[in-house]
Amino acid sequence: MTRAEKAEKIQKILDELYPETPIPLEHVDPYTLLIAVLLSAQTTDKKVNQVTPALFARASTPEAMAKVPVEEIHRLIREVGLAKQKAQNIRKLSEILAAHGGKVPRTFEELEALPGVGHKTASVVIAQAFGIPAFPVDTHIHRLAARWGLSDGKNVAKTEADLKRLFPRESWNKLHLQIIYFGREHCPARHHDLEKCPICSWAATQKRKAEEREMNRRKKG
Repeated sequence: MTRAEKAEKIQKILDELYPETPIPLEHVDPYTLLIAVLLSAQTTDKKVNQVTPALFARASTPEAMAKVPVEEIHRLIREVGLAKQKAQNIRKLSEILAAHGGKVPRTFEELEALPGVGHKTASVVIAQAFGIPAFPVDTHIHRLAARWGLSDGKNVAKTEADLKRLFPRESWNKLHLQIIYFGREHCPARHHDLEKCPICSWAATQKRKAEEREMNRRKKG
């Protein structure tokens, strides 16, 4: 089976399992989504959704957030990973946005120029806030693309490029969420039985299956 054939079959399975793909991070507009995605680095979506209501009650626009002391932002988000640095970035990027009309940029170049905003965060905002085709690759997607033989898994940038070549552009925004949902429900990083997985059972290469079995054996031992 070629990579293209494998990708087509995977997409059909994901469409059946996840016909609807709600955005996991709670938000009301591009700015609150940007802040939520920034907070999600090295933190679960669940934890971010627990933290953001109080943060956004305090300030939900760039103009308002730019006036909140960094110490207070830090206190409100202290339960997330890297809270101190994220508080500083939230304040700085809010000041920048407030100085430019309070609008979240719609281009990768402008978004990635903001403090604390990398390519993955920019991709999520581009896709989920503005509906522009993008393929955000997080650790789930990077791991599964390699496990399924869709990419060699050398780095996130290579995985993103490989997936963009394999899947139709109009499916990217939905598909990246479908893969995340699938990874969480069916395809954990550890102690995963590839033979019982709806996709890994046929998509994973024999080499990958052998590697996973050996990895799990070592962890159990």
